[in-house]
Amino acid sequence: MLQWLQQNLATILVAAVVFAVLALVVVKMIRDRKRGKTSCSCGCGGCPHAGACHGTKEK
Repeated sequence: MLQWLQQNLATILVAAVVFAVLALVVVKMIRDRKRGKTSCSCGCGGCPHAGACHGTKEK
């Protein structure tokens, strides 16, 4: 088992870094979504699909 870990240590470390970065990106996207930020950072005013994303608010 120890020999296998030594032979694959570089692959394991790279995979761990990639998964950590991926997790950070997902967490940031979730936080931004909860705060109402858009993914393109330009708002929904000029977006032709704004009604499909957020729907219309009835008063």
